Amino acid sequence: MIDADEVARLCYERFGQLARRGKPEPGREWTLLAAVLRVCRGPDPDPGTGTGTGTDPAEKEIVSMGTGTKCIGKTAMSPNGDVLNDSHAEVIARRGCIRYLIQELRRAVSGQSSSVFCPSAQRGKWKLRPGVSFLLFTSHTPCGDASIIPMTDFQSQPCPPVTSVKSSEGADGGGNLKRKAEEQGEGHKLKSALVVDRGPAESPQKDIEQPESWNPARNLLKTPSEAASRAEGQPEITSSSCTDTSQADDAGEHPQVPDIHRTGAKCVPGGPADLLLPGMGYHNTGALRVKPGRGEPTLSLSCSDKLARWGVLGFQGALLSHYLEEGLYFSTVVVGQCPCSQEVIHRALVSRCFHVSNLPAGFSLCSPVLLQSSLEFPFSQTQTKLQHHASQGRISPCGAAISWCNVAEQPLDVTANGYKHGVTKRDLGTPKARSLLCKLELFHSFLSLVAATEPSALPDSLRTVDLHSYWDYKQASQSYQRAWHQLRSQAFPLWPRGDRKLLLFH
Repeated sequence: MIDADEVARLCYERFGQLARRGKPEPGREWTLLAAVLRVCRGPDPDPGTGTGTGTDPAEKEIVSMGTGTKCIGKTAMSPNGDVLNDSHAEVIARRGCIRYLIQELRRAVSGQSSSVFCPSAQRGKWKLRPGVSFLLFTSHTPCGDASIIPMTDFQSQPCPPVTSVKSSEGADGGGNLKRKAEEQGEGHKLKSALVVDRGPAESPQKDIEQPESWNPARNLLKTPSEAASRAEGQPEITSSSCTDTSQADDAGEHPQVPDIHRTGAKCVPGGPADLLLPGMGYHNTGALRVKPGRGEPTLSLSCSDKLARWGVLGFQGALLSHYLEEGLYFSTVVVGQCPCSQEVIHRALVSRCFHVSNLPAGFSLCSPVLLQSSLEFPFSQTQTKLQHHASQGRISPCGAAISWCNVAEQPLDVTANGYKHGVTKRDLGTPKARSLLCKLELFHSFLSLVAATEPSALPDSLRTVDLHSYWDYKQASQSYQRAWHQLRSQAFPLWPRGDRKLLLFH
């Protein structure tokens, strides 16, 4: 069984070992951390001999790590693929993992040992070694739908709350809907990690068993009867998880309205918008959302939405699907100590895709084990507030994003505003300014993998002379594109379609 505190501790310690460049200033800047871990359970086949070591408990290795809270506006996106669009921690960690996977596939196709892949029965295809899986750690609940949870305290959110407020009541009638998230009470601590193993998803034709409710303040599972007593997808309101409406405020004068933690991610255009009502009615749950930008709208979907997509299509993406027999999924998701609801995370990452059917071979809905650690990231917004001194000025999110991955060449990549950290204006448009995680760099790494593959060992989907641009290679991954079509048409019809002009680079 995975120990959530052990995972968090590994990630925090590894982050502490990274170079200082790009890290937040203690007491003034905060950030989010995410990581991908390779988990190997015994028997663990030795890459060289094929024999097992019988390792138990599971061995865990961090293969990718990322920090960040920002993304660029839509007008800053580049048709050359040389700007990093989304620098949220989960996205950075996943893209760093792609670099790691490309390295492991290059070893495999070159006849070297790989700790991840072994040959598949299909020509040119590879699969995970027995006992190998991947785990995602994030120091805070993913932005978007997974962050819309009942309040158990007044801890602030990683994304700023929505500030455009509408109310059918007057300024004095319904109270002020704008609210600042107050500093977390020192007494709120999660005592231990919680494991919920859901097993395989039910078929769309069967009644779906809803997840049991989870109260992170008490760290207890509620009974099925309690969980069934509420409407599907709506956070539970109890006196122990948020303020009771019958209770008065600190002054004992006015009743308090049960509230939710709010997300700065906005509903995508064309769908239901947030109602912006007091308390629990503020947000529309289950909606696709785009991340907030500095004034300018972005086209980056929330991390909750991207994780839901990876839960069906795999986190490997379209390019690596050429080489893989099946999609790669996170078997476990671990969240650091923060306001959290297992039920809401399950809704955001899994339940929205329960009814997706007719997926091509190699793709399926993954329902990961959900865990929470009792350990908080030292550079979280809450911890930064506790360390803050008035002389340091206002607290703000760190502008840089750090990527580290377990690759032989250039494992560390620090960016800001989509470019290499510290580059000058005259460097823009040159390789010197490019992040190693941008589309163009990852595409070139993939092409080096294709070049390292013997022509006779190429996957069938790459045996054509009509592949030139990034767009061409993505579209040629036909099974992946069919899976994406099924997911979009059945679960996410409002998912914005990318501009093809931004994907035609070579």
